[in-house]
Amino acid sequence: MSAVIIRSGIQASLQAGPRLGFRHRGMPWAGAADPLSMALANWLVENSVAAPVVELTYGGMSLTFERSARLALAGAPCSVVLDGAEKSFWQAMQVRAGQTLEIGAPPAGLRTYLAIGGGWSGDVFLGSVSTYLPAAIGGYAGRALKPGDQLTWIGPATTAPLRVLPEELRTPVSKSWALRATVSAETDWLQPEARQSLFHDSFQVERQSDRMGLRLGGPRLQCDARAEIKSSATFPGLLQCPPDGAPIILMVDSQTTGGYPRIAHIARCDRHLLGQIRPSDRLRLLPCSPDSARKAWQAKQAYFRLWIPDLVLY
Repeated sequence: MSAVIIRSGIQASLQAGPRLGFRHRGMPWAGAADPLSMALANWLVENSVAAPVVELTYGGMSLTFERSARLALAGAPCSVVLDGAEKSFWQAMQVRAGQTLEIGAPPAGLRTYLAIGGGWSGDVFLGSVSTYLPAAIGGYAGRALKPGDQLTWIGPATTAPLRVLPEELRTPVSKSWALRATVSAETDWLQPEARQSLFHDSFQVERQSDRMGLRLGGPRLQCDARAEIKSSATFPGLLQCPPDGAPIILMVDSQTTGGYPRIAHIARCDRHLLGQIRPSDRLRLLPCSPDSARKAWQAKQAYFRLWIPDLVLY
Protein backbone atom coordinates (compact mmCIF):
# COMPACT_ATOMS: atom_id res chain seq x y z
CA MET A 1 0.00 0.00 0.00
CA SER A 2 1.20 3.48 -0.77
CA ALA A 3 0.50 7.13 -1.42
CA VAL A 4 -0.02 7.93 -5.09
CA ILE A 5 1.17 11.32 -6.34
CA ILE A 6 -1.49 13.16 -8.32
CA ARG A 7 0.38 16.45 -8.71
CA SER A 8 4.08 16.79 -7.96
CA GLY A 9 4.75 20.53 -8.14
CA ILE A 10 7.83 22.21 -9.62
CA GLN A 11 10.36 19.95 -7.90
CA ALA A 12 9.80 17.42 -5.15
CA SER A 13 12.30 14.83 -3.97
CA LEU A 14 12.98 12.47 -1.10
CA GLN A 15 15.58 13.91 1.27
CA ALA A 16 17.03 12.74 4.56
CA GLY A 17 20.32 13.24 6.39
CA PRO A 18 23.45 14.33 4.47
CA ARG A 19 26.11 11.92 3.23
CA LEU A 20 28.90 12.93 5.56
CA GLY A 21 32.44 11.64 5.23
CA PHE A 22 32.59 11.20 1.46
CA ARG A 23 33.54 14.64 0.13
CA HIS A 24 37.16 13.53 -0.25
CA ARG A 25 35.82 10.99 -2.76
CA GLY A 26 33.83 13.61 -4.66
CA MET A 27 30.44 12.82 -3.12
CA PRO A 28 28.45 15.95 -2.11
CA TRP A 29 26.33 15.99 1.02
CA ALA A 30 22.87 16.24 -0.57
CA GLY A 31 20.11 15.97 2.07
CA ALA A 32 17.51 18.53 3.07
CA ALA A 33 18.28 22.08 1.97
CA ASP A 34 16.69 23.22 5.26
CA PRO A 35 17.62 20.51 7.80
CA LEU A 36 15.98 22.32 10.71
CA SER A 37 12.58 22.30 9.01
CA MET A 38 13.06 18.63 8.15
CA ALA A 39 13.79 17.91 11.82
CA LEU A 40 10.72 19.85 12.96
CA ALA A 41 8.44 17.97 10.54
CA ASN A 42 9.86 14.67 11.74
CA TRP A 43 9.43 15.66 15.40
CA LEU A 44 5.74 16.25 14.78
CA VAL A 45 5.26 12.62 13.69
CA GLU A 46 7.70 11.22 16.29
CA ASN A 47 10.45 10.24 13.83
CA SER A 48 14.20 10.66 14.21
CA VAL A 49 15.46 14.02 12.89
CA ALA A 50 16.89 12.59 9.65
CA ALA A 51 14.05 10.22 8.69
CA PRO A 52 13.28 10.59 4.95
CA VAL A 53 10.85 13.38 4.05
CA VAL A 54 9.45 14.83 0.86
CA GLU A 55 11.09 18.18 0.10
CA LEU A 56 8.74 20.39 -1.92
CA THR A 57 10.04 23.39 -3.85
CA TYR A 58 7.28 26.01 -4.19
CA GLY A 59 4.76 23.46 -2.87
CA GLY A 60 1.98 22.42 -5.22
CA MET A 61 1.66 18.70 -4.43
CA SER A 62 -1.39 16.49 -4.09
CA LEU A 63 -1.42 12.79 -3.23
CA THR A 64 -3.96 10.12 -2.35
CA PHE A 65 -3.35 7.65 0.47
CA GLU A 66 -4.18 3.97 0.17
CA ARG A 67 -3.86 3.37 3.91
CA SER A 68 -3.97 5.44 7.06
CA ALA A 69 -0.94 7.43 8.16
CA ARG A 70 0.21 10.29 10.36
CA LEU A 71 1.58 13.32 8.51
CA ALA A 72 3.09 16.72 9.30
CA LEU A 73 4.51 19.67 7.41
CA ALA A 74 7.16 22.24 8.32
CA GLY A 75 9.27 24.82 6.53
CA ALA A 76 7.66 27.38 4.24
CA PRO A 77 4.03 27.63 5.44
CA CYS A 78 1.32 27.02 2.87
CA SER A 79 -2.30 25.90 2.64
CA VAL A 80 -3.04 22.29 3.58
CA VAL A 81 -6.34 20.69 2.55
CA LEU A 82 -7.41 17.12 3.35
CA ASP A 83 -10.47 15.96 1.42
CA GLY A 84 -11.67 19.53 1.12
CA ALA A 85 -11.14 20.40 4.79
CA GLU A 86 -8.44 22.93 5.69
CA LYS A 87 -5.77 21.69 8.09
CA SER A 88 -3.34 23.61 10.26
CA PHE A 89 0.30 23.93 9.29
CA TRP A 90 2.84 23.03 12.03
CA GLN A 91 0.50 20.34 13.37
CA ALA A 92 0.41 16.57 12.88
CA MET A 93 -2.67 15.15 11.18
CA GLN A 94 -4.15 11.72 10.74
CA VAL A 95 -5.19 10.62 7.25
CA ARG A 96 -7.36 7.63 6.37
CA ALA A 97 -7.26 5.30 3.40
CA GLY A 98 -8.77 6.95 0.33
CA GLN A 99 -8.19 10.54 1.44
CA THR A 100 -6.40 13.12 -0.71
CA LEU A 101 -3.99 15.71 0.65
CA GLU A 102 -3.43 18.95 -1.25
CA ILE A 103 -0.45 21.18 -0.43
CA GLY A 104 -0.51 24.74 -1.74
CA ALA A 105 2.24 27.15 -2.74
CA PRO A 106 3.94 29.16 0.04
CA PRO A 107 3.71 32.96 -0.30
CA ALA A 108 7.22 33.30 1.14
CA GLY A 109 10.03 30.87 1.73
CA LEU A 110 10.87 28.18 -0.80
CA ARG A 111 10.76 24.65 0.62
CA THR A 112 8.12 22.73 2.56
CA TYR A 113 8.80 19.35 4.16
CA LEU A 114 6.25 16.54 4.34
CA ALA A 115 7.01 13.91 6.99
CA ILE A 116 5.14 10.67 7.60
CA GLY A 117 5.17 8.50 10.69
CA GLY A 118 7.97 5.96 10.24
CA GLY A 119 9.60 7.85 7.37
CA TRP A 120 9.22 7.50 3.63
CA SER A 121 10.94 4.56 1.94
CA GLY A 122 13.61 5.21 -0.67
CA ASP A 123 16.82 3.98 -2.27
CA VAL A 124 19.76 4.02 0.15
CA PHE A 125 23.16 5.11 -1.19
CA LEU A 126 26.19 5.54 1.07
CA GLY A 127 23.98 5.33 4.13
CA SER A 128 21.38 7.94 3.13
CA VAL A 129 18.09 8.01 1.24
CA SER A 130 18.74 11.60 0.13
CA THR A 131 18.30 12.26 -3.57
CA TYR A 132 21.31 13.69 -5.40
CA LEU A 133 19.72 14.74 -8.67
CA PRO A 134 22.89 15.49 -10.72
CA ALA A 135 24.07 11.89 -10.36
CA ALA A 136 20.59 10.27 -10.18
CA ILE A 137 21.23 8.44 -6.91
CA GLY A 138 19.18 7.84 -3.78
CA GLY A 139 15.58 8.83 -3.18
CA TYR A 140 13.02 7.64 -5.70
CA ALA A 141 15.07 6.16 -8.57
CA GLY A 142 17.46 9.08 -8.16
CA ARG A 143 15.05 11.62 -9.65
CA ALA A 144 12.44 14.21 -8.80
CA LEU A 145 8.99 12.88 -8.02
CA LYS A 146 6.31 12.98 -10.71
CA PRO A 147 2.58 12.19 -11.07
CA GLY A 148 1.86 8.49 -10.82
CA ASP A 149 4.75 7.71 -8.47
CA GLN A 150 3.81 5.53 -5.50
CA LEU A 151 5.50 6.37 -2.24
CA THR A 152 5.69 3.75 0.48
CA TRP A 153 6.51 3.95 4.17
CA ILE A 154 6.66 1.91 7.36
CA GLY A 155 4.21 3.48 9.74
CA PRO A 156 4.41 2.59 13.42
CA ALA A 157 1.14 2.05 15.22
CA THR A 158 0.58 4.91 17.63
CA THR A 159 -2.33 6.23 19.61
CA ALA A 160 -0.39 9.17 21.05
CA PRO A 161 -2.05 12.60 20.80
CA LEU A 162 -1.31 14.59 17.66
CA ARG A 163 1.64 16.90 18.21
CA VAL A 164 1.49 20.66 17.67
CA LEU A 165 4.72 22.61 17.21
CA PRO A 166 5.04 25.37 19.85
CA GLU A 167 4.94 28.91 18.50
CA GLU A 168 8.49 29.65 19.65
CA LEU A 169 9.89 26.82 17.52
CA ARG A 170 8.20 27.84 14.28
CA THR A 171 10.91 29.16 12.01
CA PRO A 172 9.91 32.39 10.20
CA VAL A 173 10.28 32.91 6.48
CA SER A 174 10.75 36.18 4.66
CA LYS A 175 11.57 37.83 1.35
CA SER A 176 14.48 39.69 2.90
CA TRP A 177 17.23 37.87 4.77
CA ALA A 178 20.20 38.79 6.94
CA LEU A 179 22.67 35.94 7.48
CA ARG A 180 25.79 35.90 9.64
CA ALA A 181 28.98 35.19 7.71
CA THR A 182 32.68 34.88 8.45
CA VAL A 183 35.67 35.69 6.29
CA SER A 184 37.24 32.84 4.34
CA ALA A 185 40.51 31.75 2.73
CA GLU A 186 40.72 34.41 -0.01
CA THR A 187 38.65 37.26 1.47
CA ASP A 188 41.74 39.46 1.41
CA TRP A 189 41.89 39.05 -2.37
CA LEU A 190 38.86 41.33 -2.68
CA GLN A 191 39.52 44.88 -3.72
CA PRO A 192 38.82 47.34 -0.85
CA GLU A 193 35.52 48.59 -2.28
CA ALA A 194 34.42 45.00 -2.93
CA ARG A 195 35.11 43.92 0.65
CA GLN A 196 33.13 46.95 1.84
CA SER A 197 30.19 45.88 -0.39
CA LEU A 198 30.34 42.27 0.76
CA PHE A 199 29.24 43.10 4.29
CA HIS A 200 27.40 46.40 3.79
CA ASP A 201 25.38 46.13 0.58
CA SER A 202 22.39 43.92 -0.13
CA PHE A 203 22.18 41.36 -2.92
CA GLN A 204 19.29 39.91 -4.88
CA VAL A 205 19.06 36.18 -5.49
CA GLU A 206 19.07 35.42 -9.20
CA ARG A 207 16.90 32.94 -11.09
CA GLN A 208 19.97 30.81 -11.86
CA SER A 209 19.80 29.31 -8.36
CA ASP A 210 19.06 25.78 -7.23
CA ARG A 211 20.15 23.13 -4.73
CA MET A 212 23.72 23.49 -6.00
CA GLY A 213 24.06 27.20 -5.34
CA LEU A 214 22.48 30.64 -4.96
CA ARG A 215 23.76 33.16 -7.47
CA LEU A 216 23.68 36.73 -6.17
CA GLY A 217 22.98 39.82 -8.22
CA GLY A 218 23.81 43.35 -7.15
CA PRO A 219 27.24 44.84 -6.53
CA ARG A 220 30.01 43.13 -8.48
CA LEU A 221 32.84 41.97 -6.23
CA GLN A 222 36.19 42.14 -7.96
CA CYS A 223 39.33 40.41 -6.72
CA ASP A 224 42.88 41.62 -7.21
CA ALA A 225 44.61 40.25 -10.29
CA ARG A 226 46.35 37.08 -9.15
CA ALA A 227 47.19 33.69 -10.54
CA GLU A 228 44.28 31.28 -10.47
CA ILE A 229 44.13 29.21 -7.31
CA LYS A 230 44.38 25.47 -7.53
CA SER A 231 41.16 23.55 -7.15
CA SER A 232 40.53 23.43 -3.40
CA ALA A 233 38.01 21.97 -0.99
CA THR A 234 34.56 23.57 -0.84
CA PHE A 235 31.58 23.09 1.47
CA PRO A 236 27.94 24.17 1.62
CA GLY A 237 27.63 27.74 2.84
CA LEU A 238 30.82 28.90 1.11
CA LEU A 239 30.75 32.07 -1.02
CA GLN A 240 32.79 31.81 -4.19
CA CYS A 241 33.64 34.77 -6.38
CA PRO A 242 33.74 33.97 -10.13
CA PRO A 243 35.54 36.26 -12.61
CA ASP A 244 32.29 38.15 -13.37
CA GLY A 245 32.12 39.27 -9.73
CA ALA A 246 28.65 37.79 -9.04
CA PRO A 247 29.16 35.67 -5.89
CA ILE A 248 27.68 32.20 -5.52
CA ILE A 249 26.66 30.63 -2.20
CA LEU A 250 27.19 26.88 -2.37
CA MET A 251 24.26 24.70 -1.33
CA VAL A 252 23.84 21.09 -0.20
CA ASP A 253 24.26 19.62 -3.71
CA SER A 254 27.36 21.68 -4.51
CA GLN A 255 30.61 20.31 -5.85
CA THR A 256 33.33 19.19 -3.45
CA THR A 257 36.17 21.27 -4.98
CA GLY A 258 36.44 24.54 -6.86
CA GLY A 259 38.88 27.09 -8.21
CA TYR A 260 37.11 30.39 -7.54
CA PRO A 261 38.31 32.56 -4.64
CA ARG A 262 36.55 31.73 -1.37
CA ILE A 263 35.50 35.09 0.02
CA ALA A 264 33.14 34.30 2.92
CA HIS A 265 31.27 31.51 4.64
CA ILE A 266 27.71 31.52 5.97
CA ALA A 267 27.83 30.80 9.69
CA ARG A 268 26.60 27.32 10.57
CA CYS A 269 23.94 28.76 12.86
CA ASP A 270 22.21 30.37 9.85
CA ARG A 271 23.05 27.88 7.12
CA HIS A 272 19.68 26.10 7.32
CA LEU A 273 18.02 29.36 6.22
CA LEU A 274 19.66 29.07 2.80
CA GLY A 275 17.12 26.39 1.94
CA GLN A 276 14.28 28.91 2.21
CA ILE A 277 15.73 31.71 0.08
CA ARG A 278 14.03 31.97 -3.29
CA PRO A 279 14.93 33.88 -6.46
CA SER A 280 14.16 37.63 -6.18
CA ASP A 281 14.63 37.60 -2.39
CA ARG A 282 17.00 40.16 -0.89
CA LEU A 283 20.02 39.02 1.09
CA ARG A 284 22.53 40.83 3.29
CA LEU A 285 25.58 39.36 5.01
CA LEU A 286 26.35 40.32 8.60
CA PRO A 287 30.06 40.14 9.56
CA CYS A 288 30.68 37.60 12.29
CA SER A 289 33.87 36.29 13.88
CA PRO A 290 34.51 32.53 13.85
CA ASP A 291 34.26 32.45 17.65
CA SER A 292 30.92 34.24 17.79
CA ALA A 293 29.64 32.07 14.93
CA ARG A 294 30.54 28.93 16.87
CA LYS A 295 28.83 30.21 20.03
CA ALA A 296 25.69 31.15 18.09
CA TRP A 297 25.57 27.68 16.51
CA GLN A 298 25.93 26.02 19.92
CA ALA A 299 23.24 28.26 21.41
CA LYS A 300 20.74 27.57 18.61
CA GLN A 301 21.31 23.83 18.84
CA ALA A 302 20.89 23.91 22.62
CA TYR A 303 17.61 25.81 22.26
CA PHE A 304 16.04 23.37 19.80
CA ARG A 305 17.48 20.31 21.54
CA LEU A 306 15.20 20.99 24.49
CA TRP A 307 12.51 19.54 22.18
CA ILE A 308 14.60 17.58 19.66
CA PRO A 309 17.53 15.98 21.52
CA ASP A 310 19.16 14.43 18.42
CA LEU A 311 19.20 17.62 16.33
CA VAL A 312 22.42 18.52 14.50
CA LEU A 313 22.59 21.68 12.38
CA TYR A 314 25.03 21.06 9.52
